[in-house]
Amino acid sequence: MPKVVILSGSPNPVSRLNGMTDYAEEKLRALGWEVKSLHAASLPAEDLVLARWDSPAIKEANQLIEGADAVIVASPVYKASFTGVLKTYLDLLPQTGLEGKVVLPLFIGGTIAHLLTIDYALKPVLSALYARHVSAGVYAVDAQIQKTPEGGLQLEEELVRRLDAAIASFAEATTLFSSLRSTTNS
Repeated sequence: MPKVVILSGSPNPVSRLNGMTDYAEEKLRALGWEVKSLHAASLPAEDLVLARWDSPAIKEANQLIEGADAVIVASPVYKASFTGVLKTYLDLLPQTGLEGKVVLPLFIGGTIAHLLTIDYALKPVLSALYARHVSAGVYAVDAQIQKTPEGGLQLEEELVRRLDAAIASFAEATTLFSSLRSTTNS
């Protein structure tokens, strides 16, 4: 059973981004995947800001990523990039922290103007962490995820179609890379 970590960079626990990450989690669990979540904003701020590599919370977060076959990196877009709290945590991953893992970016922003944030802001950082297979990400705008009167989140059909395609490709790539790793380790 593949293991995935959903790494969220949202500082807001009730973000519309949760609509995308919850949807991805539901789809992957239905495929039999083990899904764990890591919210960068829940890590001790002092450990993040002071780059405490040896902090128990940072070590535990890094072990979670290390034990995963794949990682979903999710973030709202602020000032044309992903959040600072996400970047601060990524800075504390070991240099090869994403080596051998398939990565799926899920981003959300206020307008379509920041569509290329995944390519120009996130991918260079992922590359520096040795991520060699970054699946085609999904960028959504806030208007595509509506808050319901019951407190839930409703995704537009077009967004659901794009998420379905991205998750299917991500799952296929992860399965392929996992089988290749098994073959080379035999």
